[in-house]
Amino acid sequence: MNIRPLGDRVVIKRVEAEETTKSGIVLPGASKEKPQEAEVIAVGPGGVVDGKEIKMEVKVGDRVLFSKYSGNEIKFEGEELIILRQNDILAVIEK
Repeated sequence: MNIRPLGDRVVIKRVEAEETTKSGIVLPGASKEKPQEAEVIAVGPGGVVDGKEIKMEVKVGDRVLFSKYSGNEIKFEGEELIILRQNDILAVIEK
């Protein structure tokens, strides 16, 4: 995949939603909430954005949690991706 975000933007791909709840109840497709967990696909260079020096703190392959209504959803080469600013990422998941 060749996509390179600009500035402090990050391209992420949502992880698959759970099919069952922790108690074992199977969820139909319409009942599933979109997950807020994603994998980082591409990272912009950072630099000076709006007069502030931005250091990119995420890297390709990181799993992150992001704000529910942030970013722009796009389709690129048949995949659903989200492009958002680094400050819309709430946390990096470390395993």
